[in-house]
Amino acid sequence: MPDLPQMSFPVVDPSPEWARVGAELVEEVSRLLGPEASRVAHIGSTSIPGMAAKPVFDLQVGTELPLDAAEEKFSAPLTGLGFTLSPHRRDHVPAGRDDAPERWAKRLWWRRGHPDGDANLHLRREGSPNLRLALLFRDWFRAHPEAVPGYATFKRVLARHVVRDADDTAGLGAYSDIKDPVVDVLVEIAEGWAARTGWQLPQS
Repeated sequence: MPDLPQMSFPVVDPSPEWARVGAELVEEVSRLLGPEASRVAHIGSTSIPGMAAKPVFDLQVGTELPLDAAEEKFSAPLTGLGFTLSPHRRDHVPAGRDDAPERWAKRLWWRRGHPDGDANLHLRREGSPNLRLALLFRDWFRAHPEAVPGYATFKRVLARHVVRDADDTAGLGAYSDIKDPVVDVLVEIAEGWAARTGWQLPQS
């Protein structure tokens, strides 16, 4: 396969700085939100060594609080870090699962155009399947670096065909819609690995 053209958005080459920046964001958010943010983690493609990614850091915050209460408590501190609450209230439920959508509830904050970098912050309940899935997906890829190039290439090809630029809302929506079933397949593979190895939820 010929080399794919380099794209500034939405998928770029991995940076060795991503792990450091992610760790600094985790530390900053943990300090800001306090003990009711029970689990703060760098997730998503920028948390996986060698993975091409959108240049946006994903953080996950777990909490024992009801999501409405946590939203109220955390919104002001997160606004101070440049985050804006988004309208999204649920995650995609993987194919083949009959969970009630409410089990996949979350809150999502965005940060764009910030001098410290763009980021998404996903707030999920402790014990929820979506909190577990984000960490399992990350850890499976970290344990299987041989799978990283193939998935990265898939994302590059998909982005090239469906996204025109950073403001292409329809294209970005199509990118997610097409990517979700592929992620669903990888999740089932990761679940088998978790069962065989006894994988447990990490704290961060």
